Amino acid sequence: MKPSSTGVSSAVSSVIFMGSPSFAVPSLLAIAQAGIAIERVYTQPPRPAGRGQRLTPTAVHQAALTLKIPESNIITPERLRGAALEELLAHPCQTLVVVAYGLLLPKALVEAKTCLNLHPSALPRWRGAAPLQHTLLAGDTSTEICIMRLDEGMDTGPVYSRTPLPVPADMSYGPLHDLSSVIGAEALVKVLRQLPTQPATPQTGVATLAPKLGAAERALDFTKPAAQLHNQIRALAPAPGATWALPPSLGSEVLKVLKSEVSGTTSTAPAGTVLGVQGPAVQVACGDGTVLNLLGLQRPGRDKGPAAEIWHNFV
Repeated sequence: MKPSSTGVSSAVSSVIFMGSPSFAVPSLLAIAQAGIAIERVYTQPPRPAGRGQRLTPTAVHQAALTLKIPESNIITPERLRGAALEELLAHPCQTLVVVAYGLLLPKALVEAKTCLNLHPSALPRWRGAAPLQHTLLAGDTSTEICIMRLDEGMDTGPVYSRTPLPVPADMSYGPLHDLSSVIGAEALVKVLRQLPTQPATPQTGVATLAPKLGAAERALDFTKPAAQLHNQIRALAPAPGATWALPPSLGSEVLKVLKSEVSGTTSTAPAGTVLGVQGPAVQVACGDGTVLNLLGLQRPGRDKGPAAEIWHNFV
């Protein structure tokens, strides 16, 4: 892909882009729109998806095709080892942009090339695979979008730029994901335009880790305070969704909980007791006498809907 004739001045004239999911697409598009040549795109191989389990290219792969990047320049190795790594090291382009690629970059690569990474957290807070989810789980009221240089550690490299981002108490993972991807794309292009004179500052402060969330983090435990459960629900919404296992007396169905709020009321009822319905909400007693309003539910294999409406199927 050739640079555009828009008159954009950039110290970086071309990059190799490495990314896979939808989070990385705004960055790919922003780089192209800035007139910076995209020499190659590295992305995860096509995976089975949907009910038919058909092999489906990644979101970045599909976006690269819309940019008219030739298929021969879209590389999908299972691992960056052997011939795949040697070929990348031999490529004359010296700047790599890495956004949610999904593969670890070998030490030889980060030492040989300038590898920029978009990381949506206030580094060194929330280093790892799931920084946005852990930001919400912890109830952080703000975060940052960092553009950093990769080194051989996990998100330990120096930071070129930090963009502050407030996190409202009712924001869930979906909107935070989308907003971060757009803000990050803008910040990334700004750094590319200022290299190589843009300084990178070493990270300071206490590091915290943000490992990928598993099935164990989905189940709601109502012995915990309502605020903690609310953060868990919004960190997992819209997918995969926090889960609420109903008792055997109600059919033992496992519901997804997609939206909630902390009630201003208190209760002396045992944790997990459904206190009733108030408007669209199902109120549940939680730990420390707090109450959680469940606002959005989904039954297995069915459409989501207001919690009170779905709850009427069980009582």
